[in-house]
Amino acid sequence: MAVTKRKISQKTKKYDDYSNLPSDSAIYFNRELSWLEFNDRILHEARDTKNPLLERLKFLSITASNLDEFYIVRVASLRDMQSVNFSGQDIAGMTISEQLASIDEKTRQSMALMYSTYNRSLLPSLKQNNIFIDSYDSLDSRKKEICDYYFKSVLYPILTPMAVDASRPFPLIYNRMLNLCVFIERKDDQLLKPNDDDEDADQDNTKYNYATLQIPNVVPRMYLISDGNGSKHFVPVEQIIQANLGMLFYGQEVISSGCYRIMRNADLDIDEDEAEDLLKVIEEQVRKRRYGEIIRLEVEEDIQPELLEFIATELSIASKDVFCVNGPIDLTFLMKVYSTIDEEFPSLCYKPHTPALASMFDGDYSNIFEKIRQKDRLVHHPYETFEPVLEFVRQAANDPNVLAIKQTLYRVSDVSPIITSLLEAAHNGKQVMVLVELKARFDEENNINWAKKLENAGCHVIYGLVGLKTHSKITLVVRKEDDGIRRYLHIATGNYNDFTAKIYTDIGLFTASEGFGEDASEFFNMLSGFSIPDSWRRLISAPIWMKDYFIKKIRREADNAKEGKKARIIVKCNSLVDPEIIRDLYVASCSGVKIDLIVRGICCLKPGIPNLSENITVRSITGRFLEHSRIFYFWNEGHEDLFLSSADWMPRNLDRRVELLFPVEDKDCRARVMEILKEELEDTIRAHFLSSDGKYHKYDLRGKAKLDSQERLIELAQNEDNKRNKTIETNSFEPALSDLEDT
Repeated sequence: MAVTKRKISQKTKKYDDYSNLPSDSAIYFNRELSWLEFNDRILHEARDTKNPLLERLKFLSITASNLDEFYIVRVASLRDMQSVNFSGQDIAGMTISEQLASIDEKTRQSMALMYSTYNRSLLPSLKQNNIFIDSYDSLDSRKKEICDYYFKSVLYPILTPMAVDASRPFPLIYNRMLNLCVFIERKDDQLLKPNDDDEDADQDNTKYNYATLQIPNVVPRMYLISDGNGSKHFVPVEQIIQANLGMLFYGQEVISSGCYRIMRNADLDIDEDEAEDLLKVIEEQVRKRRYGEIIRLEVEEDIQPELLEFIATELSIASKDVFCVNGPIDLTFLMKVYSTIDEEFPSLCYKPHTPALASMFDGDYSNIFEKIRQKDRLVHHPYETFEPVLEFVRQAANDPNVLAIKQTLYRVSDVSPIITSLLEAAHNGKQVMVLVELKARFDEENNINWAKKLENAGCHVIYGLVGLKTHSKITLVVRKEDDGIRRYLHIATGNYNDFTAKIYTDIGLFTASEGFGEDASEFFNMLSGFSIPDSWRRLISAPIWMKDYFIKKIRREADNAKEGKKARIIVKCNSLVDPEIIRDLYVASCSGVKIDLIVRGICCLKPGIPNLSENITVRSITGRFLEHSRIFYFWNEGHEDLFLSSADWMPRNLDRRVELLFPVEDKDCRARVMEILKEELEDTIRAHFLSSDGKYHKYDLRGKAKLDSQERLIELAQNEDNKRNKTIETNSFEPALSDLEDT
């Protein structure tokens, strides 16, 4: 299994199967528009009345949150390129201006559908269940009194109105914060009258004033009033403030007010080659996010034109970047509504999910090293508990025979038991090396804080390699035993985050295999020093080796198909963007390879095109859990190569990140992974199928069995009669593949 860089860098013969295409760009979807299609699939879940009502609120909140991040990162990046007159095209042949125009059109359509879903579907359904999201004006007198008291006792002391005039310029408006702009008629006998002694007073003859104030985020966005009859009434805080503006602007006449929110460029620009201290540079860049270029303004649809003109002028925002919404700005508040009342309305939520015990550990983690030494063990989150991962690091920290712990951290929770164990390990005198990726987007501040705490505790902390993000998920424990030094390894598709492990689907492998351990040591030496291995025994790393290794595997399947042999590829990943990978998949399809792709998010490959991709199917699965695991399967003349990875098939993962690909060799572990693929390929409820026109459609259920793969995997994990530690024949997946040949 040893793979050398020299071998995997050799290029196999060239393929010339594209001569009938008008251009390369015709065979790719645009990345950004494909992402917007993905977000629409999340929106579809919010619109699907088969989903529990409160879960639909969550889906709509996630849709809104995703769109925010898309704008402040992806759209911001395109705007940066536009500002320097970048003239290149993307793989789909679109210029920057064309992409921005298409994004704008698609986003406005999606937002209209989001608010239609909110107003016409969710609000009436909530009302039928005695849950109300009320406007202040619609409240009865008693509820208005309750809101007014809340304003006087809680909100009023917090608020800071900011007048805007010649001496007080428009204040800094923070990214994604909700604000209120107020239009005031000035009274001559009040404090705001220009001072007669002011030499500029005769130049200030305006009759009106403007002010702005930030809606506080230290209180819930929705104020909850509970009736004695069990009804829940949520009132937007901004409307309570608007109803009581007279107290904030005493003696003035408030003519009108309106809410607004801006989005700023939040994509960090870091020159690592010039950075003497990467931690300090990233800290500074994170602070600068609040000053980033404004790329979008959201206002309420009924805002008065004078207010909109004032805001847009003060913020120098073009009309093309203004989005008017038919409802409350920033629908992410729906997640808080959900978490406030979910326990009181269990029938409106998914059935509670408690992760099962890890069956390959027999539910016993008391001596985890002995278990791993016996055989490889696999865990599947969130269907199974994250506890074996936490226990692995916890026991390593306190085991007197453990000499060293080495780990990569990309995203961890705010209160991380993993970090606690690492700190304990350092306190116990063990060698602890931790790579903390400071460039993990929107987790920079959290990771900086953890890095400082780890350093202060005596851990060896590194921040990754210059110009690369370290996205791999691996922990190495070095232990002294009777027969010598043994290395124990946990390697996974997902982060060391105990919170997301409850909602992201990920796979982790525990092994004490010597080949894995030797590779892990060389991998960490590569991260901390200047070592570059000549060969790998089990692990394959990006950015140097992995992409060529994948291409080699794809081309081998194509060659086998051309020789009349059976050939098959199954891939489950989050995104498929890399043009070289896509081209080789096209060639494999033309050669007769049957290819099933399970791609949650972006997919730039066009399936189902005659004489190009007619042997390729693409499906995306959306459900209560976020599909996050990466699985790669190649038939290989019946040898069935099976891999897990931290990497997606994207240029950023394969060319600009430190990633890991690793084989699944133990037959029981392989059976577990193949079972996951089987269930997802048979899914008829959660799967969306991609057409050659870039649109996704649900399965036609006529004459088909209904299968929700996520619910099925929950059932399997919790079914004592189907424990995964039973021996499963390695070829048990083959009949299922045959059943799917005509899918």
